[in-house]
Amino acid sequence: MLGSLLLLCSLESRASGSGPESGGGLGSCGELHPRTGRLVSLSACGRTARRQQPGQEFNHGLVLSREPLRDGRVFTVRIDRKVNSWSGSIEIGVTALDPSVLDFPSSATGLKGGSWVVSGCSVLRDGRSVLEEYGQDLDQLGEGDRVGVERTVAGELRLWVNGRDCGVAATGLPARVWAVVDLYGKCTQITVLPPEPGFSPPTPVPTPPLEPSTPPEDSVLAEQGTSGDEAFMVSPAQARPETFPNSLESHNDFASMELSEVVSNTILSAYNGGLLNVNLSPPPAGEGLGSSCAATSPILTSNDALLFHEKCGTLIKLSNNNKTAERRRPLDEFNNGVVMTNRPLRDNEMFEIRIDKLVDKWSGSIEIGVTTHNPNNLEYPATMTNLQSGTIMMSGCGILTNGKGTRREYCEFSLDELQEGDHIGLTRKSNSALHFFINGIDQGVATPLTPPVVYGVVDLYGMAVKVTIVHNNNHSDRLRRNNAILRALSPEGALRRAAPATQAEPERLLFHPNCGQKAAITHEGRTALRPQYGPWGGEKPAEGALMELGEGVRKWEVEGVSATDDFNHGVVLSSRALRDGEVFQVRIDKMVDKWAGSIEIGVTTHNPAYLQLPSTMTNLRSGTWMMTGNGVMHNGTTILDEYGHNLDRLKAGDTVGVVRREDGTLHFFVNGMTQGPAAWNVPPGVYAVVDLYGQAAQATIVDDVEVPPVPESLPEGNNQVSPSSPSSGAGGSDLRFHQLHGSNAVITNGGRTALRHNCRSEFNDAIVISNRALRDGELFEIVIQKMVDRWSGSIEAGVTAIRPEDLEFPNTMTDIDYDTWMLSGTAIMQDGNTMRNNYGCDLDALGTGARIGMMRTAKGDLHYFINGQDQGAACSGLPPGKEVYAVVDLYGQCVQVSITNATGPMDNSLATSNTATEKSFPLHSPVAGVAHRFHSTCGKNVTLEEDGTRAVRAAGYAHGLVFSTKELRAEEVFESYPFLRCHLSTVAGVAHRFHSTCGKNVTLEEDGTRAVRAAGYAHGLVFSTKELRAEEVFEVKVEELDEKWAGSLRLGLTTLAPGEMGPGTGGGPGLPPSLPELRTKTTWMVSSCEVRRDGQLQRMNYGRNLERLGVGSRVGIRRGTDDTMHIVIDGEDMGPAATGVAKNVWAVLDLYGPVRSVSIVSSARLEEPEGTRPPSPSSDTGSEGEEDNEGEEHGLGGQDQVAIMHTALEFLENHGKNILLSNGNRTATRVASYNQGIVVISQPLVPQLLVQVRIDFLNRQWTSSLVLGVITCPPERLNFPASACALKRAAWLLRGRGVFHNGLKICEKFGPNLDTCPEGTILGLRLDSSGGLHLHVNGMDQGVAVPDVPQPCHALVDLYGQCEQVTIVSPEPGAAIGKSAGIQGDMEKADMVDGIKESVCWGPPPAASPLKSCEYHALCSRFQELLLLPEDYFMPPPKRSLCYCESCRKLRGDEAHRRRGEPPREYALPFGWCRFNLRVNPHLEAGTLTKKWHMAYHGSNVAVVRRVLDRGELGAGTASILSCRPLKGEPGGEFEEPGENCAPPREEQPPPVLLSPSLQYAGAETLASKVQFRDPKSQRTHQAQVAFQVCVRPGSYTPGPPSAALREPPDPHFSPAELEWVTKEKGATLLYALLVRVE
Repeated sequence: MLGSLLLLCSLESRASGSGPESGGGLGSCGELHPRTGRLVSLSACGRTARRQQPGQEFNHGLVLSREPLRDGRVFTVRIDRKVNSWSGSIEIGVTALDPSVLDFPSSATGLKGGSWVVSGCSVLRDGRSVLEEYGQDLDQLGEGDRVGVERTVAGELRLWVNGRDCGVAATGLPARVWAVVDLYGKCTQITVLPPEPGFSPPTPVPTPPLEPSTPPEDSVLAEQGTSGDEAFMVSPAQARPETFPNSLESHNDFASMELSEVVSNTILSAYNGGLLNVNLSPPPAGEGLGSSCAATSPILTSNDALLFHEKCGTLIKLSNNNKTAERRRPLDEFNNGVVMTNRPLRDNEMFEIRIDKLVDKWSGSIEIGVTTHNPNNLEYPATMTNLQSGTIMMSGCGILTNGKGTRREYCEFSLDELQEGDHIGLTRKSNSALHFFINGIDQGVATPLTPPVVYGVVDLYGMAVKVTIVHNNNHSDRLRRNNAILRALSPEGALRRAAPATQAEPERLLFHPNCGQKAAITHEGRTALRPQYGPWGGEKPAEGALMELGEGVRKWEVEGVSATDDFNHGVVLSSRALRDGEVFQVRIDKMVDKWAGSIEIGVTTHNPAYLQLPSTMTNLRSGTWMMTGNGVMHNGTTILDEYGHNLDRLKAGDTVGVVRREDGTLHFFVNGMTQGPAAWNVPPGVYAVVDLYGQAAQATIVDDVEVPPVPESLPEGNNQVSPSSPSSGAGGSDLRFHQLHGSNAVITNGGRTALRHNCRSEFNDAIVISNRALRDGELFEIVIQKMVDRWSGSIEAGVTAIRPEDLEFPNTMTDIDYDTWMLSGTAIMQDGNTMRNNYGCDLDALGTGARIGMMRTAKGDLHYFINGQDQGAACSGLPPGKEVYAVVDLYGQCVQVSITNATGPMDNSLATSNTATEKSFPLHSPVAGVAHRFHSTCGKNVTLEEDGTRAVRAAGYAHGLVFSTKELRAEEVFESYPFLRCHLSTVAGVAHRFHSTCGKNVTLEEDGTRAVRAAGYAHGLVFSTKELRAEEVFEVKVEELDEKWAGSLRLGLTTLAPGEMGPGTGGGPGLPPSLPELRTKTTWMVSSCEVRRDGQLQRMNYGRNLERLGVGSRVGIRRGTDDTMHIVIDGEDMGPAATGVAKNVWAVLDLYGPVRSVSIVSSARLEEPEGTRPPSPSSDTGSEGEEDNEGEEHGLGGQDQVAIMHTALEFLENHGKNILLSNGNRTATRVASYNQGIVVISQPLVPQLLVQVRIDFLNRQWTSSLVLGVITCPPERLNFPASACALKRAAWLLRGRGVFHNGLKICEKFGPNLDTCPEGTILGLRLDSSGGLHLHVNGMDQGVAVPDVPQPCHALVDLYGQCEQVTIVSPEPGAAIGKSAGIQGDMEKADMVDGIKESVCWGPPPAASPLKSCEYHALCSRFQELLLLPEDYFMPPPKRSLCYCESCRKLRGDEAHRRRGEPPREYALPFGWCRFNLRVNPHLEAGTLTKKWHMAYHGSNVAVVRRVLDRGELGAGTASILSCRPLKGEPGGEFEEPGENCAPPREEQPPPVLLSPSLQYAGAETLASKVQFRDPKSQRTHQAQVAFQVCVRPGSYTPGPPSAALREPPDPHFSPAELEWVTKEKGATLLYALLVRVE
């Protein structure tokens, strides 16, 4: 073997001309300069350079030739070693900079002052690209390949690769240049070869045949002490070696190398270069070594380049020589964007693309992979995952093979979360394994067996719109990707390196000279700035001043960079690491007011000397903690939302600081005040960092700052740690999240914060558990810090008896089938099975900032706490002697939670269950020694009663102080407060009383303090005599029960004044039989455990069930000062039952079901003399209420008047992407597509303020139209979705005829159809005094769409579909808006059936009635007036009439048929007719009849209309529709009583009445005769018909076939056997409306 080696050396010496006989040894021109990059070490007499730490660093590998280049001689190096860890490879070129005085940059592309460098296949001059697609890609060269540079006599730069000239790379080179080689990225070692003459390839040397040789083993290839990733890797394209040692003595050029390495490298070089081969034969004549090398390492031509194939998806547009693909119409289409490569991929060839453009309309994004299908023969599918054969695709973070998922979690990156500029690549290895790369990071083997012939394929799906194939990566791309690899390899500081030992660490804190692109360091490192004019912020200074600022800022004068031109790239770091307890503080010197946001400050583990600075520091994903605004971010993720003072509000002159304490906690300071601990377990040796972002333009380091001591308790105000902040380490609980958790969970912030990564592609596998078992009575509380709107469901929380070490974490915690108790939504689950539904809280309804706590009591009960409020026992029977751990499932929408500082032991009483919780029953007879009592020392007007457990103020409004008898222990609750509230606000001796107006079955006794229901189970309404004032309690005691009835007592508050209602026996309107039917005015009530408003269910499971009340139970009602209604049961406040309660309300009770009698036990407030009244706003309340009542007496109706905003309304600047504002921001226009058109009115809605917009323009090519609504979240920073229906938080919307809340429909068929609004329609929104949201159409109030809307709220308009432009308009002065609002507000639900509520005929707003815009309606109205019918028979406007002509009913979107009654039965709407609604006798309970009775039609004639209306029913009736009394002309009109012995008179049999559910039959001419009339307006003759719409009692009629002869076929929708209804029963019909049709 040694002989063969010597022979090889001899052959190589002759071939290279470097043997002794050539006389051409390596001189100084073939050596490298001793001054190199920081990580380079030289060997072999300066001819071999090696980059140290190749597995940890990718740059700082710069070397230069020792002497300047000689013209016509090629400076050649051989690549000895490469690693696969990085992107990019060797870079080579020339520079005019003298290496002896050069300050070496991190890479060759950083050389300035006359430098030309070839990087990849680009040529750069002074770091800027001057030539693309030059020569061969240097990144593709392998070990053993040779590359060289030459300066010609003409001053040209030429590149040589493996002996081949690549042509002129640059011209105009200086006469004196040095060769530059950068050992960058993959290239870790090179050796300088003897100089070669230019334009003359080496002479070929015939090679005699040799015996076959076996290549050495891999163990021989590795150096001693070299890691596996640095091992020498064999490439089949390596060229033959350039030189061999003449001997193996220690004095030769390989003295620094081990003998084994010399031998192995020599044999490998010979083997791969062609000197050793099993079947070796001489090369053909005329072929030299250069051609042989070219054959082994071919140069790619343009025809061989990897491009996109011409045949592609139907929506794809190719450009840039088929290197760029873009999907057309990205906002309208999301698929049909498949592209493939123009040829199959080679083994180990990288197919890489860059994402150029994304849209945020769709879900899902780019997909990439390979396929065996030839693009010439393939019928492209809509999406590549639809292809069921020969396809491997990466989608999201999984792998799909032939359209089916084979690997769900292939890598930690998700393609759906990539941004513009990110790179995605793939390669098929020679071993058939398929690898994917994201930003240069190998994601590992996706599939081990890939077919040998595959094409690259890209699916521009969803958000992905445009990509470009990357052939050569420029330096910035490689640098960014390599930094990403570094962060992935060492997320907590792989870039942090110790400073060189020769450098003394500076004592004074300065800014490091390596700073952001738009930043500059001045004043000897003390000041950092983003310049405004150069660095001077205004005038250019004198030349002397410029010299004082130093060289570091001169570039700003030349480039003219301004702080008003850019808002980022202003990151600066400290020059050294901070010591423990050392404060880094800066003063803000200058600010600009153009941008939003301001200074950000924090620390990082990254050394500024090696860090590639990002545009903003919060983009760094490793080893970084930053305070931004008033939150704290760790590695780009928010860990504290409400931390301290908002940095965005600081001004010039304010200071901010940061310090890392010895215990690893990080504290921030604002103007010298500590903001409290922001992070824990921060490693030592961190660098301070300041980001001059947004408004912050200049900052200066402040010296001599002492560390303020950590306060025992944090100060109040902005400096206080928010309740959602994790507790500090000192004195807090030791509860943390356990290090074991679900696969998608991440634990940060010292175990206090848990989050789910890939939150938009993964919704489960994120279970976290406490680090130890909970103690009895110990609260484990977390706060929700981040949520996403992508999924359904949310956080789940509970406890488990399974130790974390024994738990095999499932997908969701409810999958565990033993020893686990969880709350999911409102369901309590044990071992995966639901134990109980409708628990007191709903976890799915919680939002960001909500706090959730869990606690096990000593009795084994599990309690949940929401925002600190105990929700009561969720379940019992937890093993008392068994340890339980708190467990949280970050499921669905919930992404991040943190443990709060409330975590820890709770009240001892809760731990031992000696006292009741807030939701449990109170203890009226507490055990002696346990109950609280009042101290005997009290105010002079206070009297203590009942053994010190009751306090009464006997006189006055003051002197009512009372104290507890003992000191309160920590967390101890003084539970007497709810009981005291009922009595401290009262005065003994002045009792409440019931109003004399009450239900017909109620009898008032004992001077109006006792109410008894004398008969039946209903008609038991009673009211308070006066309005309830704020915090006044109206309390009654149950006296008597009647067990034969079911139901419960009902009580609440109403805006109906009892005096407005008659006693129910005369002609007044009377009271309804039960409280839910009291809808004349707004009423809030509680029945059983349900809360209702105007009969509509608002809330379930409220407080204690009123059905469980017994004799002696006390029930009270209270209206709070915060406009909330509270129920008090036996002295315990059940909490707010309703919000937005009106100011002037009366207490109302319904003695319903088993409760027969109640007596008042509360007292009214004492009316004191004026001089003794306390100075409070309550003194003026009465006058305001009286004025309101006067307004109602004068006909303003039951609602408050609409206010008109005098200040100009305008749309907010923050709006949808396709919106253009004009006309002073009062007009909004959608300029593209059909969505992205949301606008919000900048001013919040004010109660009684009518906000209106006019539809200016409609585009009929789209469907649907605008959406109206309100949002209660701040709109200034809201990121609007594509359409308003995608808003999932705090949004109430009116769309079409539906009402939606957070994307879910809560009401159908409300008001008119907004999708059919014509141009010119004016739509308005208004909040009434009780928080109800009203819709106005052309000035008409359509009623309450949403009750109890939280405030403040903003009006929202979505210019969707047809609607392309709206303008804010104001109500015309003098418009009777208040009146219409009042009338509409008084409408009962029964009055609104069949579209009466929709009495709007679309069109521009008219001067008077909006229906006058319909000519047919006006014609029918004129005919109805000719009938001379009394106006009292008809409903007043706007409920008077409704037009069903073709245009009106189409605009409303009316359906042709509806169902009514019990049982439901269909009837047809009166299309083609105009309906005039009749008044109904109020004592006939018409509201109930119209819902329970069937609806039908009766054809009539003009002659009998008046007679039928007078009688009040069809047939021989005796009652008028306006009175229950017989008419004077009817039999029995004198009301004579029959004689004692007289037989009752015989009643006449009424004639049969013909009815039909179809007006097409009932309105036929044979049943409804026509009459001619002359229109008084047009003087034209028309024919008219009349009919009646009636309610029919079910069971009173007989359906049958039609009896009348018809000219036209009957309505085909109804069965002929049931088209005609016949009734003979008296009182079976109720007149509902008069119908008119005019031809």
